[in-house]
This record gives sequence, C-alpha cells and structure tokens, in this order.
Amino acid sequence: MNPLTELPKFGQSVWLDYIDRHLVQSGALARLMSEDDLRGVTSNPAIFEKAIRTDGDYRAELASLRAEHLAPSAILERLVLPDIRAAAAQLRVAYAASGGRDGFVSLEVPPALAFDTEQTIVEARRLWRAVGRENLMIKVPATDAGLPAITQLIAEGINVNATLLFARPMYERVAEAYIAGLEQRVAARLSVDGAASVASFFVSRIDTEVDARLAKRLDAMRDERERIRVRNLMGSVAIANAKLAYRRYQEIFSGARWKALAERGARTQRLLWASTGVKNPSYRDVRYIEELIGPDTVNTVPPATLEAFRDHGRPRAALADDVGAAERVMKELESQGIALDAVTDGLLQDGVRLFVGAYDKLLASLG
Repeated sequence: MNPLTELPKFGQSVWLDYIDRHLVQSGALARLMSEDDLRGVTSNPAIFEKAIRTDGDYRAELASLRAEHLAPSAILERLVLPDIRAAAAQLRVAYAASGGRDGFVSLEVPPALAFDTEQTIVEARRLWRAVGRENLMIKVPATDAGLPAITQLIAEGINVNATLLFARPMYERVAEAYIAGLEQRVAARLSVDGAASVASFFVSRIDTEVDARLAKRLDAMRDERERIRVRNLMGSVAIANAKLAYRRYQEIFSGARWKALAERGARTQRLLWASTGVKNPSYRDVRYIEELIGPDTVNTVPPATLEAFRDHGRPRAALADDVGAAERVMKELESQGIALDAVTDGLLQDGVRLFVGAYDKLLASLG
C-alpha cells in the first residue's frame, strides 16, 4: 500500500511544494501523478531561486537570455513561465477528473507587493494572462493589503492561493475575502461554479518559533512540575492551531450565507497545509501530514516529506480528533506568557522578508 494514495479516501489532496524544469520535462511529474496521486504543484521565489541555481537544464537558456540584455525580471519569466505552463498542461488530467477542484499550479506575485493592493491586482492580472491556463492559481500574501486583492481577483474569475497564513483571525478574514468575491460575481450575474481558491495555512514555522520561546522559559525554571508542563507544550502548538482553524473552516462554510452560494455551484476555499516539512529532527518527519488529514483539505509538501510519507506514513482521519485538547494547548500557551497572535504577526513579517530576499537574490543572479 502506498500511504499517499490513501489520503484521498480521507478527503485530502497532496500537492508538491516544488517545481523545476527537470520535474516537468523528465516525466517525474507524470510519475508522481500516476503513482502517488499527486494533484497539484506550488511554487514561490525561494523554490525558483534554488531550482535555477541547481538545475543544469536552465544554464544554456540563461546564457542565451543574458545575451539579449533583458531585465532580470524578464529573464526570470522567460525561464519559469514555460515550466508553469507545462506543469499546468500535465495537471489538466487531475483538474478534469476533480471537476476543477484539484490540478492546479500556483505562481506568486512578486513578494515586494505584499503591502500594495493595487499593484498586487495589476500583477496578478498580468501573470494570469501571461500563463493563460485555467488551472493556474495566483498566490497572494494574506496581509491587510492582500485581502481586498483576493476579493477583487476572485470577482474577476482569477483563482487565488492566499498564502503566508499563520493566524486564525487572519484566516477568517481570508475566507471572508473569498466569499465576498463570489458574492460580487453573483451580483454581476456571473457564474461562481468555476471559482477556485485555497488558504495556505503555515504549520511547522509556528512550532519552530514557539518551541524556541518555550526553551528559554524552560532554562529559567527550577520547579519540575512547571518544567513538565512546558515540555508537554513543545511541538504541540502548530497542530493545535491548525485544528482550530479547520473548525472555523467548517463553521464558515456551513452557514446560511455560504449555502446561498453553494446552491449556485460555489466550492469552498479549502485549507491548504503549508510549511509541512519538519524542522526539528527529534519530531516524527511526517507529523505535519499525519496529524492534519481530514476532508476538504490539501497538504502541499516538499519532495523529501513526500518521499518520507510514501515510505512510512500512517494515514488516518486525525484533523477533527480531540479539538478540545487543541483548545487546552492554546490556554496553556497563554498561561506561559506567550501570545500566539504576536508570534504569528512576527512570522508573517519574517515570511514576507524571506521571500522578498529570495526574489531579490534570484534577480541578482540573473542579471
């Protein structure tokens, strides 16, 4: 039994958090689709920076493009957009089989636009037209500026992957932005049955940050009972946060407001678990898959995590298990003086800086 092919039985789709030319031209993507039931691909500036730096398939073309004296941003698009189109073409099989629910390739607007609504919209429209594939998703950071962009793009019929979500309150606002975009389409007498969106909720980075803060508290503690309480919290917050976000997903997409849209054929904006590679070597390497399996979800995993789950993953419906325990984890975290909202705010800012840095590094390497 391949554990990856068991996940759809629990309502979860697996997407790969990686793309490069070798993946789409060597037959590797087709094999992952056929053997592992892979149903999508996501990208970001850090992925492209690594791919272009390490994949020899780009070198000859890069030298040719430099000879044309193109701007680095133009070189980047000439290199990667064909890969995006090729991946989208191969994933059309999954797109058709799922009725447009899966089979997507995600492409991010330049991360420096994360705090500029209008330019995010302009760039998203341009990329949508440039790729020209209906199974494309444009990644828009879930910032205050990104929210109205999400609404506008959905209203225009552009699929959106709302990314860099860490906080549950922001997740609720992203879901609201998606619903508002659908309602604008209804008001304009446009169909909503083809609209697609996911909300990329980041996981492992939360444990990394919270565990570091808990470790500092642990170093200062002498009471053994308090030390046990802190140790028990370590590695538990990210999954608890995700489970509570999923509960809100179920609530948001079950009320009267949503049912009015569902009757017109609208589909929910699924939660997509992102940052699911395990950073702490003492944790089980597939924990951010195993503990987050549930209906109407996506898990986008890096190649190493995909291979690990194929080898020794244990699929089970875990996402809705013991949500009360997740609530207790959050209360215990608060009792330790750690405010999760402050943690997630910092992670969002760090995430934007990370991708801006990767994008700038990539452009510098192309010039």
